[in-house]
Amino acid sequence: MRRVFALPAVALVLAGCGYHTGPQGTLLPKDVRTVAIPQFGNNTVQYKLASYMSEAVTREFITRTRYRVVADPRQADATLYGSIITISSGATVSDPTTGRGSGAQVTVQMQVRLVAKDGKVIYTRPNFTFQDRYEISIYPGQYIDESQATLTRLSKDVARSVVSALLENF
Repeated sequence: MRRVFALPAVALVLAGCGYHTGPQGTLLPKDVRTVAIPQFGNNTVQYKLASYMSEAVTREFITRTRYRVVADPRQADATLYGSIITISSGATVSDPTTGRGSGAQVTVQMQVRLVAKDGKVIYTRPNFTFQDRYEISIYPGQYIDESQATLTRLSKDVARSVVSALLENF
């Protein structure tokens, strides 16, 4: 007989423990079902950086959201515009023997803006800053350029952050 009362009592205690899932809101209006993500702008001289970023954001949008991504902004309920403002890189660690850099950091500053079909700005973030580090061989004969792989990783970080900002209504 005690077991019959114990199960409901445990359920009641667990229900009131204060645990709950986080916000399930979204910044996107309910009438937005399709999103266009055109090629991002690039104010830097970094080759293919805008392509990496816009492709990564598109892929992230497709895999993480219920919204359909379309190519033509005229056929979309909202359009996500992005622009890379600056990119900088520099040595962060130096080899004490040779004085050559053995670690580098890349910093990308960009802006994003989600605009509804009627021209209303749904979301804007004028200063998104992202960083990633990579190693540099101190031996010239063993040098492998890791900067492109770093930009690919950085693009994935950008994509996760942009999509999360749109999905998580904080």
